[in-house]
Amino acid sequence: MQYLDEFLPATKAHECDRKLKAVNTPCRWWWRSFLCGGSTGIFVYGYCFYYYYARSDMNGFMQTSFFFGYNAVVCYAFFLMLGSVGFQASLLFVRHIYRCD
Repeated sequence: MQYLDEFLPATKAHECDRKLKAVNTPCRWWWRSFLCGGSTGIFVYGYCFYYYYARSDMNGFMQTSFFFGYNAVVCYAFFLMLGSVGFQASLLFVRHIYRCD
């Protein structure tokens, strides 16, 4: 159920973005839709810095490297996962508005 909480807002945000950008650049939406969804992973990694320096009591090289290393892997997975969702949502929307009936 938590995954739906992540996927549905990302899908709706890309659909709205696609509606606004469809008139100006109909052929350059692929990377923009992927990066727009993946930006959530970048935000989460930025929050890891805040959490490490403001809230945690971790210190030392090993704790720091493990914390940022594992969070980088998880945030990269979020980046790829939500970027793919955004791309697929935009692809379905573009195919829907440009189809021939």
